[in-house]
Amino acid sequence: MPKFGIDNGQLMQCPETPNCVNSQATDEKHFIQPIILICTQQEAKNRLLKILKAWKRTKIIVVQDNYIRTEFKSKLFRFVDDVEFYFPARETEEVIIHIRSASRFGHSDLGVNRKRIEEIRSKLKTNIQQ
Repeated sequence: MPKFGIDNGQLMQCPETPNCVNSQATDEKHFIQPIILICTQQEAKNRLLKILKAWKRTKIIVVQDNYIRTEFKSKLFRFVDDVEFYFPARETEEVIIHIRSASRFGHSDLGVNRKRIEEIRSKLKTNIQQ
């Protein structure tokens, strides 16, 4: 089982395989931009949870003040992707959400983790502006 959570303000690094993205990664292959929103941390978290609850084949595993972990299952083969959202404390109006999304098994995910995060980013930004 992979390790999850936050260690010293950092999500776990991605493995060498290309089936993982992480907004705190230092290499280009795994890096994805964090999600940045203008709202309160609680508003961002509530909207994210609403999006996740509406997503098919998604199970919310952990909800903490500054952290959410979910499991997404693929439709056909039921592969599990572990997705983490980390909300570090900030003294600004901007909320930053760091993300790590990784397939549990296999080598390539054909960009699924990256696409999913971009879709979540888009839904969050749309919801915040309403």
